[in-house]
Amino acid sequence: MPPQPFRVEATRGDLVESTHAVTVAVVDAAGALVASAGDPDFVTYWRSAAKPFQALPMVADGAADRFGLGSDAIALACASHSSEPEHVALAGRMLAAIGCAESDLACGPHPPLSNAVQELAVRSGTTLTPAWSTCSGKHSGMLALARHHGWPTEGYERAGHPVQERILDEVVRWTGVPRDSVVQGVDGCTTVCFGLPLRAMALAYARLGVTEEPAAARVRGAMLAHPQLVGGIRRLCTDLMRESGGRVLAKVGAEGVYSAAWPGQRLGISLKVADGRLRARRAPGAGAHSR
Repeated sequence: MPPQPFRVEATRGDLVESTHAVTVAVVDAAGALVASAGDPDFVTYWRSAAKPFQALPMVADGAADRFGLGSDAIALACASHSSEPEHVALAGRMLAAIGCAESDLACGPHPPLSNAVQELAVRSGTTLTPAWSTCSGKHSGMLALARHHGWPTEGYERAGHPVQERILDEVVRWTGVPRDSVVQGVDGCTTVCFGLPLRAMALAYARLGVTEEPAAARVRGAMLAHPQLVGGIRRLCTDLMRESGGRVLAKVGAEGVYSAAWPGQRLGISLKVADGRLRARRAPGAGAHSR
C-alpha cells in the first residue's frame, strides 16, 4: 500500500468540520529521502516558495552589489510580504536604486495578505500601487538583474526572457530536475512559476540551508536576519524563523505549498495541501512516514 498523506482535521466543538490531505517530503542535503507522507514525487507548482532561488541570480551576478541592495533588500526579494509600511517603503527604495518606477513592476497592485493592513488601507482610502504587491520585492530584484546585464526590462516576467532563463538555471541547479522536465506556468504575480516534485523542492532547501556558496549563503543570511521582511506580523514564515532563533529557514507558497530548511539537521521539507487551504500548513510536523 502506498504511503498515505497526512490528514489535517479542523474541528468545531466535538465535530470534525473539515479535513485536508497533506503530502510531505523530507530530504537531506545529500538527496536521500528521510521521511514522507503521500507521494514524495508528487509534482506541483512551487509558487512563492521558490523565491529564494529566484532572488539568487540578483546576488550571484553582482546586481545587488552594483545597486547597493543590502541584506534587507535581498530579504524582500525573497518575500511574500504583508504590505506593511516598511515593506512598501523598501520596495520603493529598491526601485529608485535601480532606476525603475512602480509602473515597471509587472505584478501590479493587489490586496495585502494581511487582513489588518487591508482594512486600514480601505478605511484610510489608500490607493494601492504595485509596491504594495506581496511580490514587489521579487519583481524589483528581477528588474535589478535585467538592468545589471543590460537586458530589456520589458517582458522581464515572461518565459523565455533572459531574466527568467537565468532563474531557471538556478532552479535546475538546486533541485536537480532536468531543465526539460521543469513545468513552467504563470504565477499569480505574472512571473514564471515552476512545477516540480516535492522531493526536489525539499532537496533545494536542504542544500540552501547548509551551502557555503557565498551568494546563496547571503540569501539565506538575509532571510534569517530580516524575518519580518519575508512575511510580516503574525505570518508563519516570520514566526518560524524568529522563534527558532534562525534554526529554521521557511517560505510560504500559494495554494497550500510550504518549504523550509533545518540547517542543523541538514534537512529540507516541502509540503502541499491538496485543497490549497492555507490554514492546514501549520499542522504537519513530526510523524511523517519514515523511509
